[in-house]
Amino acid sequence: MRILLVSPKVTGIGGVSRHVSALAERLRRKGIEVEIVSAENTPHIPVKGLYNPSFALTSAIKTLLMRVKRDYFDIAHGHNLPVWFSVKAAPARGEILTLHGIYSESIRILYGGLAGTTATRLESWMLRRVDAVTCVSPRVCEYYQKMGVKTYYIPNGLDFEELPREGVRLYESQVVYAGRLSYEKGFDVLLEAVKLVDPSIHVVVLGSGLKELEERARRLSRELPNFHYLGLKEHSETLKMIAGSDALVLPSRAEGLPTVMLEAMALKVPVVVTRIPEIASVFGESLAVLVEPENPVKLAEAINTTVMNPPKHIINRAHEVVEKGFSWNIIVDKYIKLYAEILR
Repeated sequence: MRILLVSPKVTGIGGVSRHVSALAERLRRKGIEVEIVSAENTPHIPVKGLYNPSFALTSAIKTLLMRVKRDYFDIAHGHNLPVWFSVKAAPARGEILTLHGIYSESIRILYGGLAGTTATRLESWMLRRVDAVTCVSPRVCEYYQKMGVKTYYIPNGLDFEELPREGVRLYESQVVYAGRLSYEKGFDVLLEAVKLVDPSIHVVVLGSGLKELEERARRLSRELPNFHYLGLKEHSETLKMIAGSDALVLPSRAEGLPTVMLEAMALKVPVVVTRIPEIASVFGESLAVLVEPENPVKLAEAINTTVMNPPKHIINRAHEVVEKGFSWNIIVDKYIKLYAEILR
């Protein structure tokens, strides 16, 4: 079997990039030939607002040239809606698109209601024109099923071999945010909440993103002694920092199924996360500390309570659930089974 994976990125700490790179590695271990088209090997414009459109265009040209060269694949497997054109242009017997969240919701948060409505209409039309659509959370599957799209639930996987044996603790009480600094991730809400967090609790931020949010984070680092913006770190360093923390905080407005959340649970670190449908559909009150989105006061209260009174029942239960249901050994077999079904 020969698989073409198309993704905006396959390096860095982002959930999509880690999902695709892990999938490629696991498929190769199974003896399956894999080729990747991504921003790392395809020209694009690395500027906000132009990154995805430019990659969508150049990656489509690249896969179209593969067709001209008769470089055939069994499956073209794209990740997130912007690569739809690349998947359709690819010389493959089957086409799969994996959605790591509700694309139109992210567009609505970033660009407003009109853009979100337009994206909703486009995604419905596009998703009906591939052989299979997989989603990383049940709620995402349900959303697209209501549009008449047949979906398969295949969650993000976790590589337990990558997990560190020891953590890195910089402060006696330490909470970590690890990920993209963006509005859909609710990073601006965290910047407000940290002002209300108990001064003895240090909030450490790992990641990069919008320049305006990075600047606000740097400024707040100078103003608050218990807030520390450390920038983007290697994945291995990020995992060690999570392992050494009292909690992971995720104040997202929109999500798929955050890999960093699975990693924290596997490391027996409690997760303080917003009660959005994508998260609540997989992890309820028994597996995570859920707070209302857009509420910095409640977020700060949840951070304080979680650090001062660690929820051991949540920690142990979450670890057990992740270990049994989210291993890449399980997830890769689900993808291979789907590939085979499509080829039949």
